[in-house]
Amino acid sequence: MAQSGLSTDAIVLEEPERLRLSQLELVPPGAEDVVVEIAWSGISTGTERLLWSGRMPPFPGMGYPLVPGYEAVGEVVEAGPESGLSVGAHVFVPGARCFGAVRGLFGGAAARLVVPGARAVALDAALKERGVLLALAATAYHALAKPGALPPELIVGHGVLGRLLARVTLAAGHPAPLVWEKDLGRAGGAAGYEVVAPENDPRRDYRTIYDVSGAGDLLDELVQRLAPGGEIVLAGFYSQPLSFAFPPAFMREAQFRIAAEWRQPDLLAVKALIEAGRLSLAGLITHRQAAAGAERAYRTAFDNPSCLKMILDWSARS
Repeated sequence: MAQSGLSTDAIVLEEPERLRLSQLELVPPGAEDVVVEIAWSGISTGTERLLWSGRMPPFPGMGYPLVPGYEAVGEVVEAGPESGLSVGAHVFVPGARCFGAVRGLFGGAAARLVVPGARAVALDAALKERGVLLALAATAYHALAKPGALPPELIVGHGVLGRLLARVTLAAGHPAPLVWEKDLGRAGGAAGYEVVAPENDPRRDYRTIYDVSGAGDLLDELVQRLAPGGEIVLAGFYSQPLSFAFPPAFMREAQFRIAAEWRQPDLLAVKALIEAGRLSLAGLITHRQAAAGAERAYRTAFDNPSCLKMILDWSARS
């Protein structure tokens, strides 16, 4: 394997709301590593929005400048003898820490990555750019995967994560959940479940409500919709402290659960669902932009309500 001289174009957030496409040196790959030429990476409207705006709470590795992104798909071009992968493999990469002094949080928005082969997940090349959605699908799966967890009867939010959570729920054989969405422009695209505005839903006996909106000011409303002993699962990412009125929660003996980020078994589980034809990633990517136009892409991803998922195309970065 090449041991020196590797570099890459990468998105560098120098400070909130200021980024540039920079040339960065990569750490030399080792025997367990692969070098991946990235074709597409996704922009997260959850964690990356917080990094972009400067509202990210204290987080391990936090600080500027940094390379964001944890959704990248590409081809292995070098493979160490202990990496477990071969040159030519099409893989999903959940970020990397290979940029030397520049932080990788989460380090996936680059044209080339050095990553341990054990962290890369081999995918069918036919998925193409849809492969970047593997992390969000795994996030949805992780929320459901806790032993003894009940599936969602109500999902709050019909963005990409809400859609994937509904699809994963159906793929697991559970009854169709109802989904709340306030933005009429995002109400379409449901497949096998119903989307309604909250004010059009009279139900107040939900056993399980999964919130993926990231809006912490909804808790009082959600508590009011619970059945006695019902559970609210916080599966979004929240930048502000969360609070709720105690008496209504007390009367219902409400339960709260935080669904942490996905783990490697979750990635492998959703990969199996996709390969079995039980989980579709179609219809979720709405916008694409050459990596050279990254600043415009980030602003569109965060400011345009019609943008469900923005993809950066690294093959068109010149």
